[in-house]
Amino acid sequence: MISKKLEIKLPDGLEARPIALLVQVASQYESNVYVECDDKKVNAKSIMGMMSLALPAGHEITVIVSGTDEENAMDNIEKYLCGE
Repeated sequence: MISKKLEIKLPDGLEARPIALLVQVASQYESNVYVECDDKKVNAKSIMGMMSLALPAGHEITVIVSGTDEENAMDNIEKYLCGE
């Protein structure tokens, strides 16, 4: 299991369209992917769960990934959230 604090650098934060794209990125991997913010922890492969967070640009989150392809998953999720 790996976890990393990341700042959301997408210009519009995580609203509907960016969330859908994040769910697509996370769903490419077998690993479990969770996003933690304040006192909430949601499955990053769940659109409804991610929508419940309503995260603006500049907000800091913790991404937690565990599984066989966790390093690749974390790298690509970080690239997406940081706008690379």
